[in-house]
Amino acid sequence: MRTPEVKKFIDDHQDLFWYTPAPKNENVTDELLVEIMLNYGTWEQVHDLFKVMGLQTTANIFWGMKGRKKLNYFPEIYNYFDIYFKKYAS
Repeated sequence: MRTPEVKKFIDDHQDLFWYTPAPKNENVTDELLVEIMLNYGTWEQVHDLFKVMGLQTTANIFWGMKGRKKLNYFPEIYNYFDIYFKKYAS
């Protein structure tokens, strides 16, 4: 179940979910939310995500996707946040 804060966060950043009809934005998975924000969000938007979801939760979602066959992160983004989360969320 989505918290009201996460729903508001998604609504506030609707432009990053341009391919999803507005009412269905709230239904994006946490994995997709983290992936989109880390790949395409500004630094301020990423920090807002950490405030809403929590740094540790975001890191766990990020690392939980490692086992997927195909990651959709840009290589430099993946490398940066892997190092960042190891330093600040371990």
